[in-house]
Amino acid sequence: MRALHDSHVVITGATGALGRAVSQALVEAGAHCHVPAIETSVPADLFPAGKVSVTTGIDLSDEAAVAGFYAKLPPLHAVVNIAGGFAWAPIADSPLKVLQQQLSMNLVSCVLSCREAVANFRKAGHGGHIVNISARPALNPRQGAGMTAYTASKAAVAAFTVALAEELKGENISVIALAPSTIDTPTNRADMPKANHASWVTPTAIAKVIVAQLGLSDPVNSGALIPVYGKA
Repeated sequence: MRALHDSHVVITGATGALGRAVSQALVEAGAHCHVPAIETSVPADLFPAGKVSVTTGIDLSDEAAVAGFYAKLPPLHAVVNIAGGFAWAPIADSPLKVLQQQLSMNLVSCVLSCREAVANFRKAGHGGHIVNISARPALNPRQGAGMTAYTASKAAVAAFTVALAEELKGENISVIALAPSTIDTPTNRADMPKANHASWVTPTAIAKVIVAQLGLSDPVNSGALIPVYGKA
């Protein structure tokens, strides 16, 4: 896509299955990808060679670390916030640290990344795209039974996305969130071996949606919360 050729895109959470699929799709579209990774080292063959720059040791819930990472970046076309975590924790197994961890991993990381992305877009003066990752239970909380802390944190991501889109609607900055159902990853298959894997949405399919969104020239759907459910 010409809109993405030689553009610069940040992908948080890129070392996971969805992040790798998104980085592959963006590189194929001609983009340069910038990856903040919490890991201290990342295998050289994890990403497509040539157009993915990885900065290790970045805790996305650390305000100074996120600001420092973004300060070294060129003008950005887009930011894709995939970083997050999951906790299967019924209320009886949900001490405060579980809620705090889910909010830190899912909401705080997203908010800090969005703040620095907006500062980058404003400095460049040409707008930009933000795609956040929420989850299906955020749109239908009844599906969040047994994982209430996770559901609350992803619902917060969804609400934050809509509020931020409204705040930025006059600046040519698009902010949306995708809400996937269960994603077909090796980890999820191992955790749920008896599930109907054929109904799950694939990382590649989600990546195609993200690439299409980043190729838009007009933030016509800013503020959208888009279900990505596959056949579930």
